[in-house]
Amino acid sequence: MTRVKINELKPLKPRYEVPDVLISDPFTETLSVVSQDENSLVLSLGGKDQRLIVSAQPFRLDIVEGPQVLVSLNSRGLLAFEHLRARKDTKSELEQVTEQENVEQRTDEDGQIKEEEDKPGMWEETFKSHTDSKPNGPSSISLDFSLPGVEHVYGIPEHADTLKLKNTDGSDPYRLYNLDVFQYELHNPMALYGAVPVLISHSTDRTMGIFWLNAAETWVDISSNTAGKMMFGKILDFVQVSSEAPQTDVRWISESGIIDVFIMLGPKPADVFTQYASLTGTQSFPPLTALAYHQCRWNYNDQEDVKSVDQGFDEHDIPYDFIWLDIEHADGKRYFTWDPSKFPQPKEMLQGLMDKRRKLVAIVDPHIRVDSGYKIHNEILSKNFYVKNKDGGDYEGWCWPGNSGYPDFTNPEMRAWWASKFAYEQYEGSMENQYVWNDMNEPSVFNGPEVTMHKDALHGGWEHRDVHNLYGLYVQKATADGLVERSGGVERPFVLTRAFFAGSQRYGAVWTGDNAAEWGHLKISIPMCLSLGLAGISFCGADVGGFFKHPSAELLVRWYQAGAYQPFFRAHAHIDTPRREPWLFGPENTALIREAIRQRYALLPYWYQLFYNAHRTGYPVMRPLWVEYPDDVATFSIEDEYLIGKDLLVHPVTDEGATAVTAYLPGKGEVWYDVHTFQKHDGEQSLYIPVTMSSIPVFQRGGSIICRKDRVRRSSSCMENDPYTLYAALNSQGSAEGELYIDDFHTFNFEKAKQFVHRHLSFSANTLSSRNLAPDSQFSTASWIEKIVIIGGSQPSSATLKNADGTESALEFEFDSTLAVLTLRKPGVNAAADWTVILR
Repeated sequence: MTRVKINELKPLKPRYEVPDVLISDPFTETLSVVSQDENSLVLSLGGKDQRLIVSAQPFRLDIVEGPQVLVSLNSRGLLAFEHLRARKDTKSELEQVTEQENVEQRTDEDGQIKEEEDKPGMWEETFKSHTDSKPNGPSSISLDFSLPGVEHVYGIPEHADTLKLKNTDGSDPYRLYNLDVFQYELHNPMALYGAVPVLISHSTDRTMGIFWLNAAETWVDISSNTAGKMMFGKILDFVQVSSEAPQTDVRWISESGIIDVFIMLGPKPADVFTQYASLTGTQSFPPLTALAYHQCRWNYNDQEDVKSVDQGFDEHDIPYDFIWLDIEHADGKRYFTWDPSKFPQPKEMLQGLMDKRRKLVAIVDPHIRVDSGYKIHNEILSKNFYVKNKDGGDYEGWCWPGNSGYPDFTNPEMRAWWASKFAYEQYEGSMENQYVWNDMNEPSVFNGPEVTMHKDALHGGWEHRDVHNLYGLYVQKATADGLVERSGGVERPFVLTRAFFAGSQRYGAVWTGDNAAEWGHLKISIPMCLSLGLAGISFCGADVGGFFKHPSAELLVRWYQAGAYQPFFRAHAHIDTPRREPWLFGPENTALIREAIRQRYALLPYWYQLFYNAHRTGYPVMRPLWVEYPDDVATFSIEDEYLIGKDLLVHPVTDEGATAVTAYLPGKGEVWYDVHTFQKHDGEQSLYIPVTMSSIPVFQRGGSIICRKDRVRRSSSCMENDPYTLYAALNSQGSAEGELYIDDFHTFNFEKAKQFVHRHLSFSANTLSSRNLAPDSQFSTASWIEKIVIIGGSQPSSATLKNADGTESALEFEFDSTLAVLTLRKPGVNAAADWTVILR
């Protein structure tokens, strides 16, 4: 990785540098000088014949490897840095002297000094009825990057757009500015609720990343070019460039702050993921229940409503783990309270859920009702924790409760106070099975410009324009910290956020906001979540069924089938929509939805293991095909199917009235098995698949072993000690491997006390074995192996189980010769033990 920082030498006042996003100061290495002349410097980057070439006039940076240019900075000369300046009519003598030294003067071609003129909008702008006072004047920055040999770039979520980013020539650039968007448009580069300024480039040669660390409003312009055009000067001593080679040019523009950019050189997709994770951290490891099914709407009306919905799931034999309460549950939308007439006994309600081993999420938004009878407001007021307006008074805006104040979450003291409010004795009525949802944290201000906070509002010494995209991350961080603290540091938190930034993955889950019950929104949920995963945020999902409008039964069923195979699985609906609990669309549709949810629960061991690996490595859980098949150009633009881990390929049905889908199965020489029928298909082909309403096309990769729990109960917590079934899908060499990960499913003991089980499962030469991947960890589980299914093998004459102590026993088995599926019944070994099964 190479980090490039550009700041003013002597700014009138400090410029904002983003704190709290990097997990630590990155480890740095001294570069050695290879050569230099009057206009350039060649530095060794250490690895693999890599060089950094710095040219002075005109300024440019090139990173090369051998004869190849990997990336060029400012090759199009679009570097811009608007120096802070004083307004002409308000300058002090000191400011005039400072400017004389380094700010306002520019020289023309004859070396004559010329002053930059003030232009309209430099010192004040109006937007509709809003005014931005811009006290620091223009402060924007910009830098361009050229990527020779690259045609495919991804990332920079959040946008409701294709996975492969589009060329923005002749249209608006992609915008990164967290906004509460009402009924967002599809296939549009408009800003949405979150912003991760990370762009990933991929070609058959290399995968790279650009991380633009800036929290102000940002625009990203993408254009296609040919590589030879911008090569000149020192760079020509090092490289040969075909003038016909494709090239992608990316220009980043931010309203304020400094240029601080990390160039991640890969070269493999996995390398970019670990490089980015080393900067901003990995996905937090959620409690198992958070990976199960969530039932939500705006709003469940009262305690009776919660109880009857809970009973409805039991009556219709549909599992679920969490029921959610939106803004109407609080007393007059005063968060941390309960409506005394609708929820008079919250602990009784929570205990009723706990008795069934289920949980609840209640919303806590960051806008606080201005009300002298509201304890939370009074405390924030007395501690002076509210964001200020440009004149120094408390900033107030309109949101759900009416007139609201906005706590300054950029202030660590404010965040610590907020976290303390989740203590059980502070948040009256709360219990340990209650978790939290942060909505509206862009922040949303109904009467503000673009429904957000004025840019000249003040967070201590910084303007809101500097920190805007960080606000949501800070809200989720403070909330997650509060949930950890209330348990004495023992329990893993679960917090869902709508607004996010780079690093938000460390604090919980994200959803794609207020979508609609339309087929296009179901389709777009796939590239939206894939883009988030590429940018480090694995725990992502979309509102099942669509938030706005009312889905047809067909759309609802198809959305459950897709959502069951996405990381965050929650149904949600707008207050004005008809009720849509899973059993309200007739018995046939109830059965289809039940089956989709049950498939999710059976696969929870695999999801949990993938999230453990994501937490350890930064690797996304839900992946585009090209991540695992980086040389297969056919995969580079696919966005209607995806991989879960590397071993499951999912192609949800997302078209109305579909009778078939065509799925691309990647991998020359590989085989894929339909998980429902065990039918075998060759890789590197487009497969035509007839579908009915019950079809969810899912394929297991030959060469993998996936652990499932096929005894589905009413919640994931009820299944914790249940036995496992292993599904070994053999590759063309007759082998397979996989993992099994088990811990207590909800505490930090896996990290703090090394209490977990991590097994490597492998099948080759007709022998299946389980080996310990973590010999220094200690954990005992009641779960055992109840069945082993080997797909794609041949019929043995005997199956013998060999235990760690050397004892042996014969296993019952049956073989289906039409599908080549061998089923071994009741090995009965503990899931944490060493064992071997030998087929003869």
